[in-house]
Amino acid sequence: MGFKDCCVDEVSAQHYTADSIIHFGYTCLSPTKRLPVLYIFGRYSIDVEDCCAKFQEIIPDPMSKVIIYYDVRYTHAIDDFKAGITVYENVLITKLNVPTDELAEENDQGNQEEFSNHSICGRTFTVPDNATICDYSVFFIGEEGLLLTNLMFSFPKCPLFFYNTVSKEICQETLINKKLMRRYYMIERIKDANIIGIVVGTLGVSDYLQCVHRMESIIKKAEKKSYTFVVGKLNVAKLSNFLEIDIFVLVACAENSLIDSKEFFKPIVTPFEVEIALNSSREWTGDYYTDFRQLLPGAVAHVPLSDGPFDNTDVSLITGKLRTLGQSDNQPEPSDTIIARPEALSVTTVKAKDAGEFLAQRSWQGLQPQLGETPVTKAVEGSSGIAWKYSHECS
Repeated sequence: MGFKDCCVDEVSAQHYTADSIIHFGYTCLSPTKRLPVLYIFGRYSIDVEDCCAKFQEIIPDPMSKVIIYYDVRYTHAIDDFKAGITVYENVLITKLNVPTDELAEENDQGNQEEFSNHSICGRTFTVPDNATICDYSVFFIGEEGLLLTNLMFSFPKCPLFFYNTVSKEICQETLINKKLMRRYYMIERIKDANIIGIVVGTLGVSDYLQCVHRMESIIKKAEKKSYTFVVGKLNVAKLSNFLEIDIFVLVACAENSLIDSKEFFKPIVTPFEVEIALNSSREWTGDYYTDFRQLLPGAVAHVPLSDGPFDNTDVSLITGKLRTLGQSDNQPEPSDTIIARPEALSVTTVKAKDAGEFLAQRSWQGLQPQLGETPVTKAVEGSSGIAWKYSHECS
């Protein structure tokens, strides 16, 4: 099991020289690259009749266009659910992106040239060319969790209905605008940051190294400093050790990228938010991509970096001060330079541009080696025995 038990842990499997992996339980369906995987989802109980009744209650029009998403642990009940809503002609039931997809023959749309394929949140569905995703509603079967949050961000312009298989309640999610505004605040924090930490939160998701290299290129283009960390499972204590980092960008699977970083010392953002903040060729349209693979070259949401210098000056919506992103002819002032501000009768210090400058400003910089200042002494034999009774101590 991988980070937060949803990713396939290929690294651990390779330590045992495994030829393949069997993954039990929940999964985010992130593609692997090194080893073949067999998924065993399990079978969670669900009242299919009640689910179909609630579906018809909240979506009464049989001509409504709906995309059906479901937790992988309810895959066994999808055939029965589909049979219970046959009156609906425009329902698209997503197919899981796994090598042994049991639903591979479902949603047969006839001539595939008349349809466009979409792969979102580890599932695939086809939409007729005379329609768009915005024409559809999304109906999710499962429990509240990371997948539901991921769907809310992936379909911000679509009505989203959620059937809770435990409480048997159904509701429409309406908090997406507030969540998107929170993420837009994070974009402003990226623009204000000088030092960005790239945290590798997965070693098994395909193309994660390509995403890390792209983040490095975008950050360098905006004349900011980046450092890469591999810390395993994230927690507050680990990231608090890097005080010089202004903000962290997490490269992880789609369901683990959106982290509520209120408890962390510094904010944690997604690769897409870095793209919005620092890629001058990309504009904010309201669409959101939690899967970093959709941002890479050749993917549906890829936007190449501009060839010219990125020199953009605007006003920070957080601090209210002017800021300049990208390459500039002006040399940055050293961090120990004092700038007088007579109009405010105060002084300010320029922020550090990299970790070296930040370390030089700290009053405590770690253990001091004091090379050449400490006398050299001859090594002596230490105590032997166990801690509560050494051999030289009396009985």
